Amino acid sequence: MVSLQHLYFAYNKAVPILEDVNLSLRPGRIYGLLGKNGAGKSSLMYNICGLLFPASGSVSVLGHTPALRRPAFLQQVCLLPEDFEMPPMRISEYLRMYAPFYPHFSHEAFENYMKVFGMPAQQSLQALSHGEQKKVLISFTLATNAKLILMDEPTNGLDIPSKRQFRKVIAGGLQEDQCIVISTHQVKDLDSLIDEVLILEDRRIILQESVSGITEKLSFRQVMSLEETEMPVYSEGSLKGYAVVAVNRKAEQSRMDMEMFFNAVMTEKEKILSLFQR
Repeated sequence: MVSLQHLYFAYNKAVPILEDVNLSLRPGRIYGLLGKNGAGKSSLMYNICGLLFPASGSVSVLGHTPALRRPAFLQQVCLLPEDFEMPPMRISEYLRMYAPFYPHFSHEAFENYMKVFGMPAQQSLQALSHGEQKKVLISFTLATNAKLILMDEPTNGLDIPSKRQFRKVIAGGLQEDQCIVISTHQVKDLDSLIDEVLILEDRRIILQESVSGITEKLSFRQVMSLEETEMPVYSEGSLKGYAVVAVNRKAEQSRMDMEMFFNAVMTEKEKILSLFQR
């Protein structure tokens, strides 16, 4: 569905943002694109949807070259940007203006997503708070039924109940022929939601691994003492002792903690990455 080969991108020739990025994304999957602020997550997503153009390398999305911005490509890709400015119109007018760009847009799905968020569909966009406007855009993005959906920091501006609702609509909105990529530095917001982890660091994708593949290699646990854990790779102190990421030598089953895993990779990069080298 998405293939990047040796992608190189820079806003100016002296400072590369992305360098030798190789990436392959499949339909029916929700990907979490993780990285520190300024790592290049937005730049990567904008190269994928054709709003930015690589200096070298190739990008193929659904058989199209995104930079050409052809209608057949644009109808199948929808980007939810981190920063946006809503036009001065009612939600119904927004739908009438923008929904026709997407041949498979579902008004019924849009209304259902809005209900999950507790949002009335008949309001002026300008009268809504930033978080409420984002709920409208999330609902619209999913209702497009685009084959590729890119979400850049979608939980920024959402309160805690709204983040829970976000996870609910994402989990129930994916179809077999769709691919969703969610970029965030608020890693905990993606817990129990994604199928594969992508970590962007040092201008390239340093890790692409399924959640099941991660829990096969690593175990996540809570212990009172680090002496209770064999082969600890990373630990954090907590009120109940220690949260630990350890090498999973005994094929234990554990629930992945996305924030712990990301912190472990950032702190013990070589140790973690060596476990997933093929």
